[in-house]
Amino acid sequence: MVDTTGRTIVIVGGGTAGWMAAAALRRFSPPTTRIRLLESDRIGAVGVGEATIPQIRLFNAGLGIDEDEFVRETQGSFKLGIEFIDWSGRGSRYIHAFGTIGRGLGLVPFHHYWLRHAQAGGASRYWDYSPTALAASRNAFARDLGRPELPSGVAWAFHFDAGLYAAYLRRYAEARGVERTEGEVAHVSLHGETGHIEAVTLQGGERLAGDFFVDCTGFRGLLIEDALQAGYDDWRRLLPCDRALAVPSAAAGPLTPYTRATAREAGWQWRIPLQHRTGNGLVYSSAHLSDDRAAEILLANLDGAPLAEPKPLRFVTGRRRRAWVGNCVALGLAAGFLEPLESTSIHLIQSGIARLLELFPTDPVSPADVDEYNAQTEREWTAIRDFLVLHYHANARPEPFWAERRALAIPDTLRHRMELFRQTGRVTAREHDLFKEPAWIQVLLGQGVVPQGHHPLADALPADQLDQLLSLARAHAAQVAARMPAHQAFIAAHCAAPRKAAA
Repeated sequence: MVDTTGRTIVIVGGGTAGWMAAAALRRFSPPTTRIRLLESDRIGAVGVGEATIPQIRLFNAGLGIDEDEFVRETQGSFKLGIEFIDWSGRGSRYIHAFGTIGRGLGLVPFHHYWLRHAQAGGASRYWDYSPTALAASRNAFARDLGRPELPSGVAWAFHFDAGLYAAYLRRYAEARGVERTEGEVAHVSLHGETGHIEAVTLQGGERLAGDFFVDCTGFRGLLIEDALQAGYDDWRRLLPCDRALAVPSAAAGPLTPYTRATAREAGWQWRIPLQHRTGNGLVYSSAHLSDDRAAEILLANLDGAPLAEPKPLRFVTGRRRRAWVGNCVALGLAAGFLEPLESTSIHLIQSGIARLLELFPTDPVSPADVDEYNAQTEREWTAIRDFLVLHYHANARPEPFWAERRALAIPDTLRHRMELFRQTGRVTAREHDLFKEPAWIQVLLGQGVVPQGHHPLADALPADQLDQLLSLARAHAAQVAARMPAHQAFIAAHCAAPRKAAA
């Protein structure tokens, strides 16, 4: 057995990625492993990830974090899905709701029975069978509504202030022995024979040596790219939005338990409700929209008064060709960037950490572990990329940007998924897919990809039993949603953040 104790792991960069890594590595690595984190107060965090997907609950639970405390400390709210507005033309609207939708029967997934019903003239919507979608439409939220014999089908994630989450995790990590060093990197020292990182030298001259390094330095990739030259796969042909403006606004109206993504003339606008403010932003293509016009669109479509000037961000969608090189793994923006359309930014940090823990580095590092980590990372990122491209490709908007998206030659993997669904209603699950069948079905249907058929085994169910199956599923969804209090009331009762005193 290779000894993995008594080593030093150096995390370069703080923010959400750095402190998530520090907290998890401290929680799960051997107690003799020294965890050090280098960050500078002078370098601001990008902070694009304030909306999440349900998997973050597993990360927090693994750290032993109380959910109500976490929501309160981050001024957060609960999230049941993402509402998409105007993607299939002005006035269109659908939600990608979390959780299960209906219940399958035998070998046949539920949506095939619904398709049989719809293709015979039935008027019910697929979302009528989703307790989460129905709750979101009522601005309602609750948890623990299910019984063991009849689960509720509800799943949830969070909206939160990413800066407050990083600060929360910093307190968690430092209380358990993670050592933080203030400073900026001036030089990265590589071993003359192995090419591995030996140490980083700070601008003040201090040297931080380590056995393994985690690069959380943002878009630049100070270790993984500048020092180790991992390479970058540029995906702008498929995902051409390369800029964003972000601005907070005053909270207005009911506290909605979902993210909103509204299509605009050359991109889309996000709305993320927190307890004390609303996060907003516009993701757009600089080839189709000027910065001034982008700011005009964003500021004209806020629910409340802006609380700051819009903050500009520039990025290149894509991923490092190798997220693990030598004795260094990149996380967060250092590993790549997929725009926040489906709230995957923080999840990709989480999955990168989970993968690192699964393949926890030996000493010396195993090339087989490195290859496996990179192969799994590539599969995950590519599958998410295809899911994002689907939103852009299957649109019905008139503007040049959107016409170009429809005409684009999409990856064969995505084209096959779309044609399979269009012809047969089938959605194939793949091992490393983050988004499973209910997610693909909702986005495909929501954006106008309508199946021509359904699973032939669904026809084996007699018509009266089909009606009963659908009626029971619809009644269950409605009953679960009806039992939920208002989202705002639930937060007030369980996890309200303290109000700041007036200046």
